[in-house]
Amino acid sequence: MYNVTVPMALVDYIPVLLFGWAAVLLQRDLYSRMPKYAFACFAAGTIDIFAAGFCKATWKLLYAAGICDFQALNTMFLPTRSIGFLLAGLGVVLMLTRRRSAALAVAPPVFSGSFVFIGMMVLGLGAVCAGLSVLAARMKKKGAIALFAASFVCSMAMGYLSSRDSTSAAVNWIEQLVNCGGQGLLLAGTVVLRRAGLRHFQEV
Repeated sequence: MYNVTVPMALVDYIPVLLFGWAAVLLQRDLYSRMPKYAFACFAAGTIDIFAAGFCKATWKLLYAAGICDFQALNTMFLPTRSIGFLLAGLGVVLMLTRRRSAALAVAPPVFSGSFVFIGMMVLGLGAVCAGLSVLAARMKKKGAIALFAASFVCSMAMGYLSSRDSTSAAVNWIEQLVNCGGQGLLLAGTVVLRRAGLRHFQEV
């Protein structure tokens, strides 16, 4: 059985809301910088990621409160979040390379193996953090680069913790705190770029 408490389930909403906040700010600031196809990928991806996290947090809350074990909300988390990160990462890459080439995105096939989804998630998340770091470098905001790098490390650490014993309350709490820290760092880097004028930044 899962070792989930109501306080733990409520804390699980925090990184979801932090990511949602960062995603909205990035969508607003990058809209005018992205080709329409790139923004469509980025927006769809970030919405997928937020929805996946919100559904999993809701499953935890329902389970912890003894209302029901709505497994579908938990089962959809990995594939939905993975495809979301892949789309968001693709959108950022297309934005950064739009002057060199234009590629057609093909929707990835759905597999049942978790390894495929984990690979998609790492690839997409890496592309998002790397792409935002490139923008930060162009804007001469080294602090934001460090924040995005730290956010990526936290996300990788969370992935490792997720593969550990899910019945351990201690592991679950550590995972929650690492996730909150990672999404908080992503939001902090996004705010740095926003305050530096990302929306109106003109590359030389």
